[in-house]
Amino acid sequence: APPPAAANPYAAPAAPLLPQTTAAALEDHAGFWKRVAAYILDAIVLYIPQMLIEKMFGGDAAKAALKQASLDAVGNPDAMMAANMHYYSTMWPAMLLIVVMGVLYFAVCESSAWQGTLGKLALGIRVTDLQGKRISFPRALGRYFAKILSAIILGIGFLMVAWTQRKQGLHDMICDTLVLNGRANEFKPTQASPGNRNSFSA
Repeated sequence: APPPAAANPYAAPAAPLLPQTTAAALEDHAGFWKRVAAYILDAIVLYIPQMLIEKMFGGDAAKAALKQASLDAVGNPDAMMAANMHYYSTMWPAMLLIVVMGVLYFAVCESSAWQGTLGKLALGIRVTDLQGKRISFPRALGRYFAKILSAIILGIGFLMVAWTQRKQGLHDMICDTLVLNGRANEFKPTQASPGNRNSFSA
């Protein structure tokens, strides 16, 4: 038999083997304050484009006009309401664009291969389904809008992360999602379960 070929010293090093998402990893839930910190970072990330959008639509002039109209309308509720209506009629395209940008930022990032926003990446956490798999865009979108329910009950839906067994907020429970420690690129991708592709349970 011919002797085995010598190893090529110039070959690229083999990629390290990544662990699968194990049962232990599914129990490594991201804590409340870590998630709060990630959200604060995301708010900072979104702040600059929000300010640029407002300026593009004349936000500074609209705010100055609203302030002056409010001063002139002191003691006159009808004039005050008219001033506010004028402001919102001027700025509604900017407000709509800012809302759409925020929705897409969270939904696209959390359903991407990153499985998280820039804030979550910085804190080393990711969004998954209950099996530790990447979620679909429809589910990420539903998770975003489910946060409205978490917010309107005096924020209790968010505070639930602090005491629920799997550190889930109300929006996580509605959409069957988890927020786990560890970035997505630290784990080997797993195949979606049959019938679970692009699923959305909300």
